Amino acid sequence: MSFLHLTAIIVDDYDEAIEFFTRALGFDLVEDSPSLTNDGRPKRWVVVRPPGGETGILLARADGERQSRAVGEQHAGRVGFFLRVDDFDASHRRMRAAGVKFLGEPRTEPYGQVVVFRDVAGNRWDLLGPAAS
Repeated sequence: MSFLHLTAIIVDDYDEAIEFFTRALGFDLVEDSPSLTNDGRPKRWVVVRPPGGETGILLARADGERQSRAVGEQHAGRVGFFLRVDDFDASHRRMRAAGVKFLGEPRTEPYGQVVVFRDVAGNRWDLLGPAAS
């Protein structure tokens, strides 16, 4: 068996990112452990995951100028992450109330309801739900 275990998002600040993913998106904080960079400097190993999901997101604080430039631009302005939810309307309302920045209004596509939002780092995500009934 194989599955995607982790993907990384480069962020400016661990605690702001944890707050966004746990409070605004409702993810679980799976791990927040002290760690070291390859050259021995302190960092944290921070993983969040949607409840019941298997794939986690490693929240990696930018280290250096090159990584700092990549914050919010990991997919060159394209949607790079897709959050599927069972109850689109409730999730959209909850996220909006939590201050999530949506880039437009929800629309219906052949694959279901969708609206683009930005995460704490500025990356674009699709919030996806089943087709409206």
